[in-house]
Amino acid sequence: MRHDPTAHCHTPGTSRRRVVVGMGAGALLAAGWPARAQDAYPTKPIRIVPFGTPGGPIDAVARVYGDEIAKRWGQPVLVDAKPGASGIVAADFVAKAPADGYTLLLTLSLTHTTVPILRPVPYDPAKDFQPLTQIGTGGPMLIVPASNPASDLKSLIEWGKAKGRVTYGTWGIGSAAHIMGELLKRKTGIPLEHVPYKGESVAHLDMFGGVLDIAWANPSTARGHLQAGKVKAIGITGSRRVGTLPQVPTFTEQGYEGFALDSWMGFMGPAGLPAPLVDKLVAVLRELTQAPAAREKLLALGFEPLGNTPAEFAANQRAEIPRWAEVIATAQVSVN
Repeated sequence: MRHDPTAHCHTPGTSRRRVVVGMGAGALLAAGWPARAQDAYPTKPIRIVPFGTPGGPIDAVARVYGDEIAKRWGQPVLVDAKPGASGIVAADFVAKAPADGYTLLLTLSLTHTTVPILRPVPYDPAKDFQPLTQIGTGGPMLIVPASNPASDLKSLIEWGKAKGRVTYGTWGIGSAAHIMGELLKRKTGIPLEHVPYKGESVAHLDMFGGVLDIAWANPSTARGHLQAGKVKAIGITGSRRVGTLPQVPTFTEQGYEGFALDSWMGFMGPAGLPAPLVDKLVAVLRELTQAPAAREKLLALGFEPLGNTPAEFAANQRAEIPRWAEVIATAQVSVN
């Protein structure tokens, strides 16, 4: 059983909230609980659990939202990253948290689409979560050290085949970067070898140190490395170019089909969140997604700000699972 640092923060009404979470909707309405809960919430710190490592790009997005929520609601928001296992650790933690609105997940699509296709996970990606809103969509970018002779996909393929073995780093097994890397291997014949890391920054350090040949990056980190003259951007997956790096073409634009699947970033809570809390959380998250601070951060990461409804979020997730399954089958991605 995991220790919950907020478990001992008792406030008036806490016991009542825990008792009624399992009641039926009719009983809740009869008790008049939703109106009271919506008015009172939040009465203690909220925790956001971001995908990835502390200080990483998703952690940074969580802090932007957390700061703004704290200003609006007058309660601290704790950002508590739980890295490991391609986001499974963070997702499982939130899936098993109380459905009281005080523990939220900020994750990427792999925890709910690609990883569950690849291997068993300790949660049901559809049944154990309450979708709140997808805050953005985008895709990973392929980068090489500045010393690499390649400058686009065609020249990278030629270089890779001549080299004979090319290692590439990603932020985890089952990530969009991993799947796109294996798809690139199958479609082009580059002898690529996947090396997973707990975060992209570690992979990049190994690439700069000569341990890795190439790596994938979020556009925000790629942009920083490009500005520093450390890397060259080969191309970006997904359906469109990134606004902050408009000079970097997509794989499709370079003549390589099958790479136009977008990844997403989104907020979720545990299943069973009462409707009034869902409404309150979604309202503030959608508002913040269109506010300058969050928009700038998302755009810098290469995500197009979205901010859809829970129903739209759930529908998108259902629709994309078979598409990713087909790509994974084509790429012959394995967790071994």
